[in-house]
Formats: sequence, structure tokens, C-alpha cells
Amino acid sequence: MYVYMSRSFRLCATAIAGAASLLAASVPAAAGPDNPSGAPPGVCEAGAPAESPLPATALSATRVQGGFSFLEGPVWIADPGYLLVSDLGAATGAQQVQPSTIRRLAPPAPAETFVAASGSNGLALSPDGQQIVAATHDNRAVSAFRLSDTGRTVLAAGFQGRAFNSPNDVTVRADGVVYFTDPSFQRGRRTDEMRGRTGVFRVVNGQVTLVDDTVRQPNGIALSPDGRTLYVGAYEENRIYAYAVNPDGSTGARAVFATIGSPDGVTVDCAGNVYWVSHNEGRVHVFSPAGAELGTISSGPEATNAAFGGPDRRTLFITAGRTGDYGIFTVRLGVPGYPY
Repeated sequence: MYVYMSRSFRLCATAIAGAASLLAASVPAAAGPDNPSGAPPGVCEAGAPAESPLPATALSATRVQGGFSFLEGPVWIADPGYLLVSDLGAATGAQQVQPSTIRRLAPPAPAETFVAASGSNGLALSPDGQQIVAATHDNRAVSAFRLSDTGRTVLAAGFQGRAFNSPNDVTVRADGVVYFTDPSFQRGRRTDEMRGRTGVFRVVNGQVTLVDDTVRQPNGIALSPDGRTLYVGAYEENRIYAYAVNPDGSTGARAVFATIGSPDGVTVDCAGNVYWVSHNEGRVHVFSPAGAELGTISSGPEATNAAFGGPDRRTLFITAGRTGDYGIFTVRLGVPGYPY
């Protein structure tokens, strides 16, 4: 969701290409070129579950940990089993950019600092599960942090020589193609190099391609399990768009998938159901792959994002709260889902 962050790093093309090669090298052999999966490798390979995802049409999540500044981007790390989140502080400095820390959570144990100065918002997993791909507003880029030592590399530093606004949310196809949203929420007082546009971008082998620059404040982003549909939330339009995705990662024309108020972060289950967080409502709207609303899950106020986790990935983690007292909410569901 929104807020702000700092200086525009100028990284050389070789560094960006090296980072892209690192991500591409993690592509699993099982991801076929004719139909790359949209789900993280190994997550949804058994096929679509037959169970209903929701035990009732209206559920309430339980707060299990709190006291954070402003949480975003939950991602579940299966081994050994913990949640990573971005915790954003108040904007600082002349450019009014928000600092951010990636925290490691395993409730009810106390939170630990994983990356002290991550500058991150949305988080996702690399295909090999060894890196966190992050929308990093501090350097107005998309970055990757190694889980082994938290080392950082840059995957996308700008488009056609111009700095992004403030990358916000990110999703990664099983073959390493990265999609991300670029609203202006966290640009602060830095120069608008996108000339008033906010957009959606794709990164393939270090090359950045525009998906759509007509979406007003794009926010959450996700892929369907079969990799053939890209979902993007338009925060200022109260709409969720769906784009057809081709095997090479390019996208077709968009269509309106659903309409909700203030669409923020999103996750998807292995049956293709879509879980979209409404920030202002403080709840998650659950849609079938056809766009029919199946029910809602209430959490705390000002909800920002959601991800599946736990040993069987049937626990939905939701980040929500008030600035200065954000928390993690959980609810058990009938279908496993994406860890981000």
C-alpha cells in the first residue's frame, strides 16, 4: 500500500544484468516453456483442490502479533517456517521517503530484524526459494535479497532511462519473469520521472517492458496458478484488472475482473481463487477464477496485504492495523495457496 522513500541509485547495466542472470538461473526444470506456471514452483503442482476455500461466506481473522509501524508484503518461508514482512516507518529527510525494515516473524515469538534498511514494500519469492524479490522504494527499483546472507542485488532500476515512481507490489512467474506495480505513493518529494504516469511493468532477463501505464495508482499484483492471467488492482479506480499472459510473458488487452473499494495487496490459492485486500474496508474479498465473489474475511482496519503459510499453506496471514500498531491476523482456510 502507500507511503514514501529515498535516493535514486544509478547502477550500471552490468550489475543489473548480473542480478537478472542470478534470478534466471533459479528457473526449475519443471517449468515448461510452452506454459510457465504462475504459482511458485512446488506450491500448486498437485492440481486444483476440490474443497471450498471458505467455511462460511463471512469470516473473521484473529490478531496474533502486533505493535509494528506499518506492515506490508507478507511472504512465507517454508523451511524452517517463518513469515517475512516489510515494516515501514514515518517519512524522513528533505525528500520525505519512508525507511523500511524486513522483519522475521514466528508468532508468538518476538519479531526479529531480517534486513535493517530494506527500503521495501511488497515481497515475493524467487523461483528457487533462495531470494526475496522486493519492490524497493528507497532506490526506486526492484531488488532481490538473498535469504542466506541478506545480500542485495538490483533486478530493475528504471525504464527507458527514467527512474520509477516507487515500486510497490511484485509477483514472480515460475520461470523467473517478474511483474510489478509502480504507483507514486512512496515517491515522496523526489522528481517525477514518469511524467505523471503510474504503471505496471515486466522484467525478463534484465529487460524492463511496460505492461500498462494507464492504470491509476496500480497496487496489488498476482498471477493465476496456470500463469495465463495477470491480476492488477487499480487503487484509485476501485477496480481489479485481468490481463491475458502469453508464454513469453507478454500481455494482452485488459478486462475488468472485479470491483472493490481501495484494492491493495493480493494472494491466490491453488484453485485459482483470488484474495484481494480492501485497505479502507479492513477485509479481504475472495473471488472465484471467474470473478464471482465467494465471501469476505474481516481483519483489522487499514488492511494492506495477505499471503498463505503454515505447514500446509492453509493459513492466511493478513497485515492490518493502525499506523504505529500494525499486526498480523490469521485465519484457517480450506485450500492451500501462494506464500506471497
